[in-house]
Amino acid sequence: MTIKNNLRAGIGFLFLLALVSSGLAAYYLYHLSKDARAILKDNYDSLVFSKNIDEALDLPNIPPTIQQQLIEKNIKDEEGNITEAGEKAFADSLYTNFIRFRQSSDNPLQKAIARANMKIATYGIMAVNMKAIKQRNKTANDDAANAIIIVLVIDTFCIVIALIFLIKFPGYIINPVKQLAEGIKEIANKNYDKRLKFTSKDEFWDLAQSFNEMAARLYDYENSSQAKIRFEQLRIEAIVKNVTDAIIGFDENSKIIFANPVAVKLLGAKKEEIIGRPATEVAADNDLLNKLIAEDEPFDDMKLYLDGSETYFSRELFEINAPDEGLFNKNRRNRIGYFILLKNITRFYQLDEAKTNFIATISHELKTPIGSLKMSLKLLEDERFGTTNEFQKELIKNIDDDSDRLLKITSELLDMGQVETGKLLLSFGSTHPQNIIKYTYETIRALAEQKEIDIKINCSKKLPEVWADLDKTTWVLINFLSNAIKYSSQKSTIELSVKKHKSRMIEFSVKDYGRGIEETYLHRVFERYFKVPDSGSNISGTGLGLAIAKDFIEAQAGQIGVESKINEGSRFYFLLPVSLV
Repeated sequence: MTIKNNLRAGIGFLFLLALVSSGLAAYYLYHLSKDARAILKDNYDSLVFSKNIDEALDLPNIPPTIQQQLIEKNIKDEEGNITEAGEKAFADSLYTNFIRFRQSSDNPLQKAIARANMKIATYGIMAVNMKAIKQRNKTANDDAANAIIIVLVIDTFCIVIALIFLIKFPGYIINPVKQLAEGIKEIANKNYDKRLKFTSKDEFWDLAQSFNEMAARLYDYENSSQAKIRFEQLRIEAIVKNVTDAIIGFDENSKIIFANPVAVKLLGAKKEEIIGRPATEVAADNDLLNKLIAEDEPFDDMKLYLDGSETYFSRELFEINAPDEGLFNKNRRNRIGYFILLKNITRFYQLDEAKTNFIATISHELKTPIGSLKMSLKLLEDERFGTTNEFQKELIKNIDDDSDRLLKITSELLDMGQVETGKLLLSFGSTHPQNIIKYTYETIRALAEQKEIDIKINCSKKLPEVWADLDKTTWVLINFLSNAIKYSSQKSTIELSVKKHKSRMIEFSVKDYGRGIEETYLHRVFERYFKVPDSGSNISGTGLGLAIAKDFIEAQAGQIGVESKINEGSRFYFLLPVSLV
């Protein structure tokens, strides 16, 4: 029997057992549910009706009309819920005596007799239903016990069969697979004398026959020297053809000797039109190849279209050298060719774009709850809604400060996402530098006053207007001042200056007298997520502010920079073009 049929038989048998077990369980569960419904509904309702009648008969100081209405309603409910033998007789007696009870309002003796008979009838109804409940409960328990025994027997049988299947079947599959794996290892080690022998006439037997035939042919092929050469050639060709990167090979005379299918697609030429031709000759009519063979020129990541989609590549050039066979210069190597590898880096661009979109989305979504949090804090601080003690005020202040920091981080991440996705929108206009300085100072003044820092402003009215985005430029200047305040000591001074620069540019600068930045880190301060080491453990930040500032200024055709010395402070500056309007 084949493996497929064995699997079908085994799994089918287990499925059948599981189906039988499930069916029996469903059957007994149905009966249990039926008994339970009878107990909980019919008999229980009769007990409730009888109890209500007894309570109505025993209630003191109840108006006769209300008493009779309660008794009559429950008698009618009971008559509509007759489920047990003998219960109807008690219900009829109850109704008959109730009529007498109602009609003998002027005869206390007859009323008492009727009331007693009604009590007897209700007790009878209760007794009948309680007996039925007990009997049905016994039946339900018996059914449950039988169901448990039967299901346990079937489940035990299923478990035994499954265990046998689990113990026997893996060996049935794994043992031949192990033999096949060992045979493949032997073939990989070039032991082509290896043969497999299986006794069962199944798929493994067919596989063993194919394996043995393959080994015999490999043995014949291996003994041919031509086969060895051909094998190496085919292996190299297979690697070159199947890589997703573009590969172009050249000999020592810069003739194209091979190009894989990806390279041929990118060059947009037929393979026979480029193989064997000098690279310079082909490059004369092919801009891409002309750029690729320029070894001395820098090569940035290139966006090309491959199979109708945008694909990014980076160039890598590898030389092929052979040792000099001379007697005196054995260490000298001669170039016998080279090849160009255009590495497909699309995946990294896609990952970077996904990262950027994720950060932008998260940052945008965070702004709404942060805004709600700020609004709630404002309401807590409003004494119209209640007063707070000093401890609560301190907590509110801490939450407000943390919310501001979180909002700043979120805004920075959102701005960075806009820059990276190319969605940065600039609104250019002509404005005087004093407008930028005024808005910046009003925004940052409260922060400076907290540390009693004096901001000295030097901005002449005679300066020409600048061509810039007012909001983005102000954001950059606020970032400079915020950093300067962070790293400045209490009661220190910060200089905010604007002056005309050469080449029709206006320079904005912020000078502080704090600790300063080591020269080692100056070239990295505008990198994303970079924070100067040992700048203070109590100073928080994402390391994005200066990177965003750089992108904002350069997007306005400006320049940005920093000057700093340890223990002398730092000066951050940027240049913007003069308005021509």
